[in-house]
Amino acid sequence: MSSDETPGRRDALRAKAKQVTAKQARARVLWRVAAGVVIVGALTAAGIAITNTVVPEVTGETQVPRGFVDGGFTVDDVDLSSMADATPEATPAPTEEPEPSETPAEAPVQIRIYVDYLSEEAGVFEAANAAQLAQWVTGGDVSLTYHPVAMLTAKSSGTKYSQRAVSAAACVATHARDAFAAYNHELLTNQPEVGSKGYTDEELADLAVAVGADNTRAVRDCIEGQDYAAWARETTAEALDGALPGTEDVDLVGVPLVLVDGQAYVGSLDDPAEFTQFVLTVESDAYLATPTPTPTPAE
Repeated sequence: MSSDETPGRRDALRAKAKQVTAKQARARVLWRVAAGVVIVGALTAAGIAITNTVVPEVTGETQVPRGFVDGGFTVDDVDLSSMADATPEATPAPTEEPEPSETPAEAPVQIRIYVDYLSEEAGVFEAANAAQLAQWVTGGDVSLTYHPVAMLTAKSSGTKYSQRAVSAAACVATHARDAFAAYNHELLTNQPEVGSKGYTDEELADLAVAVGADNTRAVRDCIEGQDYAAWARETTAEALDGALPGTEDVDLVGVPLVLVDGQAYVGSLDDPAEFTQFVLTVESDAYLATPTPTPTPAE
């Protein structure tokens, strides 16, 4: 998806990222000069240790990003301000179903969203529903998990943008977890056009810095090095391999796929009131289906 304000937004983010990295550049140069002699001396001594420890760790198994649990990244306890500010007006309240407080759930409703960062439809859903999702999560009513997949890798003029964007999101989740929700939101709501080359790895790193990712050197190196590209391929293949966990025979055949307590949402993607209605219905049905404990007879 490409909104009317995407080019200006992209330029602003790049400018902000460059301001952050420029401040670090001089410090890095000075540090490198000062550390040069020490590094040269240490390389020989470190050679054996690198051979014995690093090589076994980076060969063989695919790197798995930090915080990746049950196929996704949960954002319950990170900064959700970017999502909360996504829409200027509050979501209209449903007119027929009871409010969540009238049907208390035993546990937060589990919402899982499968997204491809090149999917226009995924961007439409995020833009329309992010504010309500953030409100529910903040209130403890919902546990929200995003599942990035690379289903549209072949739709970016050979640059494998979907795969690279998933890898970039994994880098942010690993090295700057608090910025994951903001980065995920940015990738979904300010997308390149389908069929274009998409953002470069440098631009993906700039976006991460611009939305507030700290540990910027590690984030940038990870994104530009495509550290989680292999993982992006594997997790996509696993998501496409049969019914999704926690569902009754729900397959991933397109994105976005939004699951509410394992039930697939099939309503309008750009109507937050309709989605709210669905969530409340699922929650109400689950509550009503929960058997009431039988009182223990008094002796």
